[in-house]
Amino acid sequence: MSKKAVSAGAGRHASAKSSWFSRLPGYFKALGPGIVTGAADDDPSGIATYSQVGAQFGFAMLWTMLVSYPLMAGIQEISAWIGRVTGIGLAGNIRRHYPPMVVNTLVAFLLIANVFNLGADLGAMGSALKLVVAGPEQLYTILFGVVSVIAAIVFPYEQYAQYLKWTTLVLFVYAATAFTVHIPLKPVLLGTFIPSLSFSNSYLTALTAVLGTTISPYLFFWQASVEVAEQKAAPREKPLKFAPSQAPAQLERMRGDTYLGMAFSNIIAFFIILDTAAVLHAHGITDIQTGAQAAEALRPLAGELAFLLFSLGIIGTGLIAIPVLAGSSAYALAETLKWPIGLERKLQRAKGFYGILTVATLLGVGLNFIGLNPIKALFWSAVINGVAAVPIMVVMMLMTANKNITGGLRLPAPQRVIGWIATGVMFIVAASMIATMILSAWPGAGQASGH
Repeated sequence: MSKKAVSAGAGRHASAKSSWFSRLPGYFKALGPGIVTGAADDDPSGIATYSQVGAQFGFAMLWTMLVSYPLMAGIQEISAWIGRVTGIGLAGNIRRHYPPMVVNTLVAFLLIANVFNLGADLGAMGSALKLVVAGPEQLYTILFGVVSVIAAIVFPYEQYAQYLKWTTLVLFVYAATAFTVHIPLKPVLLGTFIPSLSFSNSYLTALTAVLGTTISPYLFFWQASVEVAEQKAAPREKPLKFAPSQAPAQLERMRGDTYLGMAFSNIIAFFIILDTAAVLHAHGITDIQTGAQAAEALRPLAGELAFLLFSLGIIGTGLIAIPVLAGSSAYALAETLKWPIGLERKLQRAKGFYGILTVATLLGVGLNFIGLNPIKALFWSAVINGVAAVPIMVVMMLMTANKNITGGLRLPAPQRVIGWIATGVMFIVAASMIATMILSAWPGAGQASGH
């Protein structure tokens, strides 16, 4: 082959590579709320849960990521479907079509769980930054909370949404960590494709924590409300019950985006369990309570690079999750109170909405200054989420069959089936959490640990 041909081939390769990179921002811009929702599911408290599972049980619970995927993706698609079809968020729909006690109770559960989750996540971010650069942990916790609130208020929604989408890339550090440690292939394959079940208290608690952290009410409220915001931001798009001809295109995009986001979430969770199982469990370290503790334990065993990647991942996921947690609180309560809502609005036009977002975040910050045990905060947020998820999911499924809410559109049969299956599984998860709490209160029973 001539030098000229080689040069031409290299030029075409470089051109193709350049073209691919130039199209990447366009791909990200086309992605909807699903990718951010999926990334927010792997928040610092979720990282703590997955780290604990990997350290305690090794590769034995990798299978949970395969099993939970269709359930979480299905119920998230239904929450997004309700938002797209009605043009109203979940809380707004519940307020319009159900007794006030229903929406007030469900939103109260959501707010309590979100504040606990915010406190745990912000505290974990502060701890992780202290590990990396040293300094005052509580000051870092305050700064993360303040920066998240300012970003939500100052940046226009479209710009803010793009920022959130790009920050999801930080989650790949957990996949990168796997390449810095030794991974034994056979036990990984066995743990992934052959469920290993146990009825011990510790295993049951870990299982309910994993499922509870993947199916969380705040994600339902967030995605439904942001789907509404995306629809309103597109000049030609309307709520689908008023423009059913737009349904095929909008729902196809929404379904693909949601399933992609949930797959992304579970793949990252898989790698977190894999990393901690391969390093911590393999070296006899089985008692991990926080993501920051897992990162610190990785340092002497897997090296500085693994430690740094794991720590930065905690901070990065927190920056994604804090706006989602606070934002879902603001959407839910403001819709319930009939206040103007939306991250696309200026502060002057949605003072109540941004006020709720700010107060929820600051309450989360404050929990780190009253001596609250972060592990108890995680556990209680999981319990409240688990209990609240069941009635919210039941109401969501009932809404999809209510013609007064959806107009002439009906949720397709496959989505209805997976939605009710997910609801049933979550009922079992919530019942298991409550049973674990009761059992742990009896003398001699094992202490409950959890999300």
